[in-house]
Amino acid sequence: MAEEKTACRTPATGRDGVTHIPRWKYDILRAAILDAVAGSGDAGFAFADLKEAVRARLSPDTLDRLGSLGWHITVVKLNMEVEGELRRIPKVTPQRIVPT
Repeated sequence: MAEEKTACRTPATGRDGVTHIPRWKYDILRAAILDAVAGSGDAGFAFADLKEAVRARLSPDTLDRLGSLGWHITVVKLNMEVEGELRRIPKVTPQRIVPT
C-alpha cells in the first residue's frame, strides 16, 4: 500500500507548484509548529527560531526519520499559511508568524 501524502502549497504569488510529503510528517510538524507559536502573542514567533523550537518538541527517533528538518518545516509552515492556520505579521523583518 502506498504511503498517504499531503499536498502542500505556498502562499507566494506566481508559484503554483505543489509539494507532496508523507502525511505522518505533515501531522507531526504541524502539531509542533502550532505548539511552538501558540504563546507568541501579538509580537509573533520568529521564523528563524522555529527550527530549534520544533526540534525540541520531537523525539530523536522522529528527527532521524524526518530527513531535512528545516526544509520540511518550511513546506509545512507555508501550507499552514495557505490553510489559514498561521499568518505572517506584515511589514516585519525578519519574518514573524502568529497562529490565526
